[in-house]
Order: sequence, then C-alpha cells, then structure tokens
Amino acid sequence: MKGVALVENFAVIDLGSNSCRMTVTTIDETGRFTRSKMDKEFVRLSEGMEQTGMLQELPIQRTIAALQGFQATYSQLPNLTLKAIATAAVRNAKNQAAFLARVAQEVDGLKIEVIAGTEEAHYDFLGVINTLPVTNCVVMDTGGASCELILVQNGRAQNLVSLPFGSVNLTETFLAHGTDTIAAVDIFRLSTAIQRLFNGIWWLHRGQNLPIVALGGSNRTLAKIRRKQKQVADFEDIHGFRMNVSEVDDVYAEIIERNLAERKAMPGLSKARADIIAAGSTPLVTIMRYLDSGRVIFSENGVREGILYEHLADLRRQGVVGDQQEDVSLIKHTSD
Repeated sequence: MKGVALVENFAVIDLGSNSCRMTVTTIDETGRFTRSKMDKEFVRLSEGMEQTGMLQELPIQRTIAALQGFQATYSQLPNLTLKAIATAAVRNAKNQAAFLARVAQEVDGLKIEVIAGTEEAHYDFLGVINTLPVTNCVVMDTGGASCELILVQNGRAQNLVSLPFGSVNLTETFLAHGTDTIAAVDIFRLSTAIQRLFNGIWWLHRGQNLPIVALGGSNRTLAKIRRKQKQVADFEDIHGFRMNVSEVDDVYAEIIERNLAERKAMPGLSKARADIIAAGSTPLVTIMRYLDSGRVIFSENGVREGILYEHLADLRRQGVVGDQQEDVSLIKHTSD
C-alpha cells in the first residue's frame, strides 16, 4: 500500500538434511506481509552420516556454497531480520560444533540455531494451521533425516514427536541392494521398520481415520507427480491439493516399480530426488494404512512459515505492527 512504511525484511533459512531453503518476507507497519523471495538448494547434508555420525566434507562444502549464495541475496536487503535454523542432520552430528563454527567463519558470521525435533514439529503445526482449513488431522513432515508427527484436534496440537528417519537415512539404511532397481525385500523391511516405530507412539491411534496433512519434499513430490498426470498447468502449486488413498498407492507403486533412470524421467519428479523418493515416500504410505486414513492434504507451508507466524505474533504483541490480513499467497488452497 502506497505510503505504508516497511518495518523489516524477515529472512528465514532452514538447513535440512536434504535441502537448504531461504524465504524472505516483507512486513509493513500495518502488519501486512508478502513473501518476496524463495530459494532452494539440494545440499544433502546428511549424506554419508549413517556410518560415522559425522557430517562429511563434500556435503559441508555444498551447504556452505548454498549459504554463501543466500548471503549474497539477504545482505542487500534493508531493515533485515535474519533467523537461520538447522534440523536433524546438524542436530545429530557429532561434529556439530565444528560445522557451526566453520559456517560462521565462511558465511560472514552467520549464526545457525539448531532446533530440537519437538520445536521443528511445533513450527510445522503453526505453518499448517495458519494456512490450511484443517481442525482435526495428523500432520507428517518427512525430511531428509527426521519425520515429525503432530496430532491436531480442534485446531490444537495435542501431541507431537520427531522420529529419527527421513528420505536420506532411510535410503542409506534400507535400500541395501541399491537405488537403481528397488528390491521387494528392501521395501518390506523398510515399511516394517517404520510401522514398528509407529507402534511405539502411544497417542498415534487417536489419529485413526483422520486425514494426513503431508509436508516435506518427498511427500510433495507425490502431489506433483499426480498433478502432472492430471495435466494441471501449475503442477508445482500443491498447497491444499488432496489425494485419496488409492491415488497415493498408485503413484507410489509407479515409483517403486521403476529403475533409477525411469524415475528420473517421471514428470513431476526432480532428478535430484529420484534416488531417495522411494524410501522418502514410504512413511506416508505406511501411516495412511496404519491409521486407515482415506485422504492426504498437501502443504507447502511448514517450519519456515511457522517461524514467520510466531515472529508476526511477537511484533503485534509489541505494538510494532498492526493486525492486517496476511499474505493471500500463503493461505490459498486448491480443491483439485
């Protein structure tokens, strides 16, 4: 709006186990906010951690290069507020302190906050509940090395947990016969191990028959593949897109029956994700069967948007900004 002063450019960097993402949101004095920039790099930071528990040199180099690219962008912004967080890969790394120190040295003093899995799940909940019309559901965020589950009842997060598996470490652990042709025995052992972890979550049965709200790159890829099959022009715009259990099963079956080259050629599937998509999508298929859930709703918004909504609430409590309508680009949802 003309004449309305900019309060800040709020940048959030989310360093995950597979990808590193940055979102920049402009916030004005009325409380109106607009997402102005989104960047993503596939860094696969958790690659090779299963054997040693250590972040490896090549993934570290890829990550620092991505962060330096982000820094070149956010350093040019006026009124900058920057929050950088790291999740499972850095959280679990034995060389966490050395990695964070190296980032600070090589990326102009960038300080990264390592958040707990439960905090990650809380931000996922905030990102979902503020941008999708859901009141009762189970939220699943499958990342590269962790999976967050949140039971939402009457619009509140009743229970949440972070599990130590994701697309990268599941691939490294269970696809022992390689990621080219997926062996049936590997998929069986993978899904069985996931179900056993679900059995240990005492409250998860309360999500019986509820829809699953799915986040994370592997889950979103299922939606993109399906939207491509339906010849939807903006196939990557999956926020609010719904699939029933049969559609999910059909897309999953297509993924696991193909070899790596064939998966790389699948419309809607990024070549950079083709080797981890089979393992990465198995948790969603497994939980839909575990809870007898008939549908999944996909969300583009998770941790970064949750951090944004928490930040906006703080600014409003402090009287720094007003309480205007949020950016409609975050809350629109499809009915496909």
